[in-house]
Amino acid sequence: MTATRREQILATAADLFAARGFHGVSVAELGAACGISGPALYKHFPSKHAMLAEMLTSISERLLAVGRERVDAAPGDPASALRGLVEWHVEFALAHRPLIVVQDRDWESLPEDARAQVRRLQRSYVGLWADQLRALDPGLDKAGAHATAQAAFGLLNSTPRAGHGIPDARLRELLGSMALAALGVSAPGS
Repeated sequence: MTATRREQILATAADLFAARGFHGVSVAELGAACGISGPALYKHFPSKHAMLAEMLTSISERLLAVGRERVDAAPGDPASALRGLVEWHVEFALAHRPLIVVQDRDWESLPEDARAQVRRLQRSYVGLWADQLRALDPGLDKAGAHATAQAAFGLLNSTPRAGHGIPDARLRELLGSMALAALGVSAPGS
């Protein structure tokens, strides 16, 4: 699938923001990296802040949408659902390292309305995982399930800082097996 011009601009912006920070990249530099003038960016986005908002909102929407698909593909089988969620999150984290850095470092630059929307989406995503954890272990309370899910995200979202010198295929396997073990889920075929 070919990326749209907006998607190309967002990907370039994510790379630059991850490398130098949101405030460390000018509109002129961003335009030049995209092969257009800085002011031409305004044809695609009303502001640099709007670009950041769309970048972080869209990844949260995608994480949740695909997460729901993975859970729906394993009805009544929380272990399989969790395996699907781990597989999806590892895939996402490996493919979008710059976005993880931007989310972590430039959160405060996100406009408040977008921050509220991202928080809402993230709470739903955490809840999706927590529901499967509680279905797997009915003795696990809601707070414990949420904490477990968030701890797994911490592991999986370490991709920008982990795995230097390790091929992605090996890192995918390593992160997946570690996350499943942390969640108390056996690996497929175990």
